[in-house]
Amino acid sequence: MAKIAKPLPTLEWLQPRLKLSRIVSLLSFFGLGTLLLGWNLWFANVPGKLLWVILGAQLAPLLLLAPGLVLGHARAHAWTCFVVNLYFIQGVLAAFDPSKALYGWLLTGLSFSLFCAALMYTRWRFQYERKLAGEN
Repeated sequence: MAKIAKPLPTLEWLQPRLKLSRIVSLLSFFGLGTLLLGWNLWFANVPGKLLWVILGAQLAPLLLLAPGLVLGHARAHAWTCFVVNLYFIQGVLAAFDPSKALYGWLLTGLSFSLFCAALMYTRWRFQYERKLAGEN
């Protein structure tokens, strides 16, 4: 028995969802970077040179993804879904430490919202491009 292809949504339906998911993903992305930077600079008690190593290790994956996210590339959003899981794990682990609980919950929430928004942007973007190419 052949599988019947599900029709693609209309362009009018996809456009506002693309815009909203892109805005949420960018806000979550920059919020995540700001949280990591702010926590490490002001609240974490880390000695000088080690601070820059930690910041570099935490911000390097985000900096690699930033150009693609800012330009709205679907593949960059897809890769973000993989990378942001590291920050989610870090946030969950930090949430169990009473001295870092707020930081952990903020990190978990931002990474979760970034994951969901980037995932939906990727899906809707590919559907949008398929619809523009004439597929039904």
